[in-house]
Amino acid sequence: MNDLRPVLVVTSLYDPTADVVIGELHDRGVPVVRFDSGDFPASLSVEAEITQDGIRGRLDTPSRTADLDDVRALYYRRPTGFAFPHLDEQDARFAITQARYGLGGVLASLPNCLYVNHPHYIGDAEFKPSGLAAAAAAGLQVPRTLITSNPDAARAFIKRHDSVIYKPLWNPVYRVDDVSSVVEIAEVTVEDIDERVAGTAHLFQQRVPKTADIRVTVIGPHTFSVRIDSDLLDWRTDYSRLSYTPVPTPADVELGLHEYMDHFQLHFGAFDFALGADGQWWFLECNPSGQWHWLEHETGLPMCAALVDLLERKP
Repeated sequence: MNDLRPVLVVTSLYDPTADVVIGELHDRGVPVVRFDSGDFPASLSVEAEITQDGIRGRLDTPSRTADLDDVRALYYRRPTGFAFPHLDEQDARFAITQARYGLGGVLASLPNCLYVNHPHYIGDAEFKPSGLAAAAAAGLQVPRTLITSNPDAARAFIKRHDSVIYKPLWNPVYRVDDVSSVVEIAEVTVEDIDERVAGTAHLFQQRVPKTADIRVTVIGPHTFSVRIDSDLLDWRTDYSRLSYTPVPTPADVELGLHEYMDHFQLHFGAFDFALGADGQWWFLECNPSGQWHWLEHETGLPMCAALVDLLERKP
């Protein structure tokens, strides 16, 4: 007998990766309710009652209804933010916070629901200092890293290491000549450091002399590792110059990956490593909402099937 409990897919309207996952769920006969939390309250409504037995109620989209106490799993991808453009600035700010803590709080409290991933845990794991510290504690090799707003500390750190790169701690989108752009990873020297460093926090990291990059996608108990060859400091700046090769995951790295996942209570993670000339895997970061489907297309690795197995809660 089929389990008719639905999977909730929370993402933006245009998300090709979610489309692929939803297609596979449909093929398996698993009900799906897809919505963007940013559609609340215009075309998304919620009715939730808190009782001694937990949260009960319903979530309504223009085409689907989900009972809150009957959700099998929630796949949290990349929804848009709440917006109330018809309100003035002060009222809109109030409405946005109520939506975030109201609808957001309900979605984060579903009983008997598997979260891939829980939005609160995604938030925890997106702090780079926390991720680096958790990786080191899990036994993964982490490059020496400095987070500082002190120009003198930055200069001293750069002098102690042969090569240092700057990374943004978070990458908001900039508009340059009306084109979306982001702050890129770049190598820095002592001469690049001036008093503007004192204006906010910055991340400086010892550059690993790498022969390639490794993207590891962890989906539940499964680990998919792909070597990415290029001549780029940051391979994400030009996908046309990349080549891909599936590789086995070293046992010690795999152990550390799952310890990292347990630390943040994640079921999905997209990990980036630098591969040293001596074969050492150096942890750089984990994106708990990272992209993965293009790697399945390039390599044939069965990532979608693994993810849908997880959402289906297949034994």
